[in-house]
Amino acid sequence: MKNYMEKVLRHILSYPVLPVYYHDDVSTCLAVAEASYQGGIRVFEFVHRGTNALANFQALLAHRERNMPGLLLGIGTVKDGTLARHYVDLGADFVVSPVVKPEIAQETLASGVLWIPGVMTPTEISLAEDLGAPLVKIFPADVVGQGFLRAVKPLFPKMHFMPTGGVVAEAGSVGSWFGAGASAIGLGSKLFSPPAGAQDWIWLTERISQLMGWIPQNP
Repeated sequence: MKNYMEKVLRHILSYPVLPVYYHDDVSTCLAVAEASYQGGIRVFEFVHRGTNALANFQALLAHRERNMPGLLLGIGTVKDGTLARHYVDLGADFVVSPVVKPEIAQETLASGVLWIPGVMTPTEISLAEDLGAPLVKIFPADVVGQGFLRAVKPLFPKMHFMPTGGVVAEAGSVGSWFGAGASAIGLGSKLFSPPAGAQDWIWLTERISQLMGWIPQNP
């Protein structure tokens, strides 16, 4: 089990851009995931934020098996152990939470599933590390800023950091976060805001393809 978790972590570090997305309409979810995949995404975070989250996640898993080989599909906005267990049982490749809770660690890491807790302070990073999380989400990244990441990274040399929330799909923003010490980045609403007059999802594929070109070779 631990070997699989380590494999998932290596995959994220190799493809360190995670779209963070939710929509109630399943066809929209599938279209966004497919467009992201065509642009080069190989790690996708769906979030538990609506009434159709469980059903849509299952549909994404099935679509992934048929059409998107090599894509890791995880679930975000998980705030308790019971919900984490539901998604682990469904087959989530990783679980992301906005908080650090031992009960979530118990339902994920103990089952060999990568857990990525959200942190804002050195104390939370230390707790996540003690619970066994090898990667933490700095959230909201635009609140704590790149200076925070630069300051705390030397204190936790074995920890990987993923800023999420406020990271912009622009070369300067992406490059500066990796320059500050990020191992991966998560992008939400700013990534999925369509240009004026967009009729399909080709723009998203093109945007992501360009974004992937801004990632350092060895982030």
